[in-house]
Amino acid sequence: MRYDEFSDKQLIASMWWMLPKYRDYDAIICDGSIRSGKTVSMTVGFILWAMTAFNGQRFAICGKTIESLRRNVTMPLQQEWLAGVCSMREKPAENLLIVTMKGRVNYFYLFGGRDESSYQLIQGITLAGALLDEVVLMPRSFVEQAMARCSVAGSRFWFNCNPGAPSHWFYKEWIQQARQKNALHLHFTMEDNASLDDRIKQRYSQLYTGVFFDRYILGLWRVAEGRVYDMFTREKHMAPTAERSYVEYWMSMDYGTLNPTAALLMGRATDGKWYAVREYYYSGRETGRQKTDEEYYSDLDAFVGGLPIRGIIIDPSAASMIACIRRHGKYHLRAADNSVLDGIRETATALNSGNLLICDSCTRTLEEFESYVWDTKAQEDRPVKSNDHAMDALRYFVKTVMRRPTVRVY
Repeated sequence: MRYDEFSDKQLIASMWWMLPKYRDYDAIICDGSIRSGKTVSMTVGFILWAMTAFNGQRFAICGKTIESLRRNVTMPLQQEWLAGVCSMREKPAENLLIVTMKGRVNYFYLFGGRDESSYQLIQGITLAGALLDEVVLMPRSFVEQAMARCSVAGSRFWFNCNPGAPSHWFYKEWIQQARQKNALHLHFTMEDNASLDDRIKQRYSQLYTGVFFDRYILGLWRVAEGRVYDMFTREKHMAPTAERSYVEYWMSMDYGTLNPTAALLMGRATDGKWYAVREYYYSGRETGRQKTDEEYYSDLDAFVGGLPIRGIIIDPSAASMIACIRRHGKYHLRAADNSVLDGIRETATALNSGNLLICDSCTRTLEEFESYVWDTKAQEDRPVKSNDHAMDALRYFVKTVMRRPTVRVY
């Protein structure tokens, strides 16, 4: 997408630090819908502010991962957003972007706030400002450590995010208390993105339902409640287990010792859609006998039935089962991407688009769809951990394979 012009709200997000009405704020918060131009306008503004106000200082650009920052922030900055405005040189080994403009040089370090241990990465550095892209996805300890490092006079905080649950600490302590924090709060919708075509807006609106529609399209902070996959119906998403041609197979597995073990054979048909072709489900609690890893391997080998599967997707925490599969040397392994909320969202999108179907022989999977609900008592978005093993196996597959056209196996 090319940003040939900025809307009024995008201009404020970029230039608030020099506008008389807003320049005395210590921070800016931009929240709202996807594709609303929050990241581009805020990042451009962050760089221009830093290069105008400081020389020879260090800054932090933070995201959930370094990879996402390079893809969504630093690469577009260099290739498009500020190309020709300033000179940028990246040192990937140091996660450093060096920016030069009108004789000034500043240093922008990239940090990934993936988990609770990430705060250690940013300790010790002195900063003149920090931009936190998708701040809701980062641990509080990391966010607060980044803020604590901003001790240079005139330093400011720049936050953006898509909405989450209204119980989220950032919503309660920053968005609801923006005035007390001396922070400028701007709420975005797709209408604030002057570069987004109406047909694209409509396409995005059709991708989501339920809580994801409220958050990602309307830009609202909503509680996740009710069925996780509220768009799922047997009429729309159940397919007959008939003979059809498949051009690619994978097996996705949720391994359990005390809990049930579930596996799905996933096939990509000639129409480009993915089908859960058949399922494996074994519960030691229900049968009164636990199986060994070797017994599970024998079951799953028979379950594959000689089909040329590209690999087995399995949660990296299933160490003993992974070791068992490797000992036999027959199947490639692919570590499952176990990002729960992202996986649920992407599975919901695949269901809503009609690109993911469940064959009627997968009876346990179909039953789980209808009983898989959000945990309304939890402090963060998560489903109730009950009767969810086929749902986990399906989520692993979508997140690890279906959303990535090219998947490396090893």
